Amino acid sequence: MQSTELETQLLLNSLNTALVMVDEQLNIAFANHAGEALFETGKKQLIGHPLSDFFMPGSIETTRLRAAMRRGEDFTENEMRLTFRDGRNVMTDLTVTNLQMEDGPHLLFEVKKIDQQKRISRENLQNAQHYAARELIRGLAHEIKNPLGGIRGAAQLLEKELSEEHKEFTRMIIEQSDRLRNLVDRLLGPNSLPRFEECNVHQSLEKVRSLMRVDSDTPITIIRDYDPSIPNLRIDPDMIQQAVLNIVRNSVQALTEHKTPNPQIRLVTRIERQMTIQTKRHALVAKLRIVDNGPGIPTEIKDTLFYPMVSSKQNGSGLGLSISQTLINHHGGKIDVESHPGHTEFVIYIPIERKEIGNDE
Repeated sequence: MQSTELETQLLLNSLNTALVMVDEQLNIAFANHAGEALFETGKKQLIGHPLSDFFMPGSIETTRLRAAMRRGEDFTENEMRLTFRDGRNVMTDLTVTNLQMEDGPHLLFEVKKIDQQKRISRENLQNAQHYAARELIRGLAHEIKNPLGGIRGAAQLLEKELSEEHKEFTRMIIEQSDRLRNLVDRLLGPNSLPRFEECNVHQSLEKVRSLMRVDSDTPITIIRDYDPSIPNLRIDPDMIQQAVLNIVRNSVQALTEHKTPNPQIRLVTRIERQMTIQTKRHALVAKLRIVDNGPGIPTEIKDTLFYPMVSSKQNGSGLGLSISQTLINHHGGKIDVESHPGHTEFVIYIPIERKEIGNDE
């Protein structure tokens, strides 16, 4: 019997569909791994707690659930938006089934994220487009960089032959050549390979938080919500810090430029289970969320947000997010973004290798 129960548990936990069961009082009695991922918390924080504790009022109709349990009726809701208390919005297909258990009636929720397949297809398309765009930019950058060196060298030689009053023109040529060379170097992106080491990802986040407290002139509240159970990851901490810093700086600029009242940035870490990244399946993934309450991302640039030279800011270079994606790609991860007015959320996923989790799996 114990062997059968274990096999059943393993089977349920291997499913992509979130399964959540509630008892007659609508308290959560069971959740598989996908269910835990949906709520972004663990079993200890779920089991025994009322379902309504996790959702915004009106997101889950408890009266309907009680009526369905009383009448023994099953039902399905397509394209249902679940709004969690932490501000997340998840579009789902929801099926509710009545179960008669030894300790009374229960409801089983089957929750499928309907955007998952769309997101995978969009991710593959965006990766291909991003790669093509970067290769084009890199080719152009190399074509610019070579003659730029010649122009700078010629200006230096010419400067030696000119009088002092005319040297300001050659100095201007040299200065502008250096400025263009710096821009080209940024276009080429990070060329060095990551230096992997075992470290706590929260240390990189804390460095970003400290930097923004010093750099930002605007009083922006940075809220930390870290999951201490995330093990040490094999990452390049400087690259992760730079990737997060670029995103946080964008958030700060958006909050500042639009004079958002009570501006906030939330740094949230969680563990995601059974996730596919770039066609590769991972049992466990570290999930880093950077959430702000700013104006949101303009619709016209959402699909090209990670392309080089794409920016919604007046003086933005459009390189920060492109570089962030390149840095995260070095770690076999990815970046997702969801945005609407009042809520912009960048999510960084970094695979957790099996040797990193030891016997905790």
